[in-house]
Amino acid sequence: MVGPTLIDIREHIDGLGTKDGQYYVRCGRTGDRPVPAAGTRFPDRATARAAARATEQYRSALRRYDPQVPFYDLIVCEEMSRDTTAAHARESETDSPQDRLTDPVLTDSATPERHDLVEFCHRVAGAVFETLSERGYDGVESAVMHAYFQHAETVGDPDELCLCLLESMASELHKRLTPADQAEVLTDAATRLESPSDDDSPLDASLTALEQRGFIESYTRSPYSVGLDGGAGAVVVQISGYALSAHDKRLPVLPLTLELCRHHTEQSPQSVQVTAVDDGWQLTFSLADTGDQSGLVSASIDGKV
Repeated sequence: MVGPTLIDIREHIDGLGTKDGQYYVRCGRTGDRPVPAAGTRFPDRATARAAARATEQYRSALRRYDPQVPFYDLIVCEEMSRDTTAAHARESETDSPQDRLTDPVLTDSATPERHDLVEFCHRVAGAVFETLSERGYDGVESAVMHAYFQHAETVGDPDELCLCLLESMASELHKRLTPADQAEVLTDAATRLESPSDDDSPLDASLTALEQRGFIESYTRSPYSVGLDGGAGAVVVQISGYALSAHDKRLPVLPLTLELCRHHTEQSPQSVQVTAVDDGWQLTFSLADTGDQSGLVSASIDGKV
């Protein structure tokens, strides 16, 4: 891409941040804190404004890949401590702790009940596109976008279109990258998403996060089996209400494995098996390294589809 890459912009914003900063960037309409400034705090208002401008630049660049990336009305906010609250209360209204950067450009297309799902799709797509760009997989990028634009000609619902993007992405990664390269892309992309808090059960945290975002309706899971080395071997998960659709007897599982990689950094999935069941899908995640990586982004389906 021409100009600063997504990686350049993200690194620039990370460089502006500080752990104890009181300022942050959010949308004045929705309250969301969009990628890539989400979770980052800044030492002063001027720095936060620079981060907000970079965030707008980042999301504008991301629309090269996904035209449906939501627009945000970004503002800078200050998280006031008790010591500063009284002082700010005496300030004039022109010195508000919120600093509006722009007027709204375009309303987010997602319906309120699907907003979290759509934003999750954009975050996953952005992280994977960043990784493909950095690793030089230009052919995969182009193939994903070609498939996506073909969907755009026939799919009128913007919410559905973002799901088509993930389905196309999973399909092209499966066809064009080896399983080992797919695993590396997943691991790298997971590091570009917001780090989770410490989880007692990374799998449950992953599935709960997907459920809260509307990516799945419900799930049940088995205990982990024990591998030959005494560690976790495999786990069976049954999900219903999965947001993505099967194509050519394969189920796109990219968002599932990416989310699990984000929470389970020490032991990422080595393979995924999928079986069609009456009310959804049964997935077997193998964590033990058997040397047979398969189904990491798109898994073959056993049983009726």
